[in-house]
Amino acid sequence: MRRVVFNQKGGVGKSSIACNLAAVSAAQGYRTLLIDLDAQANSTHYLTGLTGEEIPMGIADFFKQTLASGPFAKKGKVDIYETPFDNLHVVTATAELAELQPKLEQKHKINKLRKLLDELAEDYDHIYLDTPPALNFYTVSALIAADRVLIPFDCDSFSRNALYGLLAEIDELKEDHNDGLEVEGIVVNQFQPRATLPQQLLDELVAEGLPVLPVNLMSSVKMRESHQVCTPLIHLDARHKLTQQFVELHDLLNAAD
Repeated sequence: MRRVVFNQKGGVGKSSIACNLAAVSAAQGYRTLLIDLDAQANSTHYLTGLTGEEIPMGIADFFKQTLASGPFAKKGKVDIYETPFDNLHVVTATAELAELQPKLEQKHKINKLRKLLDELAEDYDHIYLDTPPALNFYTVSALIAADRVLIPFDCDSFSRNALYGLLAEIDELKEDHNDGLEVEGIVVNQFQPRATLPQQLLDELVAEGLPVLPVNLMSSVKMRESHQVCTPLIHLDARHKLTQQFVELHDLLNAAD
């Protein structure tokens, strides 16, 4: 299973969802890999505690190899970082990804990530891809390489308007590059069940026939605490309600595996 977590809108909890689903996967005994494709490296920091120059080159080094030429150029290798959590590994991101992007676009390296994942799939049960909040080279590469896409959504009108365009773009990419890509669904994040507007918006999306998943992730200060100590919720507080929502979401998404 290769799942990309993506929304072009920032602040919807994309990295938090990718990391916590990956952590639940690993805690359940699946050999799990998260690939961080965002130059901000939030997922890298969250799962490793590393910052700045402490972070290994990871995915940036892999993409640099794809640009190298000559008989002695190293090709297609990637360093994988072992997190403090059993069964959970990370291919780290660094700020250098932003500098590499125009070169990769110019050289048409859009299928290199898919080839890498074909190799890594032999060693991992579940692979998660965290993407930048933009439809750029790295996100398109991830959508081409993945077989499933999960769309985080926070309940406001700006997110709703962006959602329609996002679904259309995924359909177009699926038709042109990856006909096996499946939109698993829209997961509502930072949900406030007692507030009228979020529930009304959610009901309208369901009525429109959009693939809204039945598990909503609540808004909680526990998530911020989790970020601060670089510990996914399943390891920070397994009994917390938000943790259990992540477990329920994970099990729902992987029920057919």
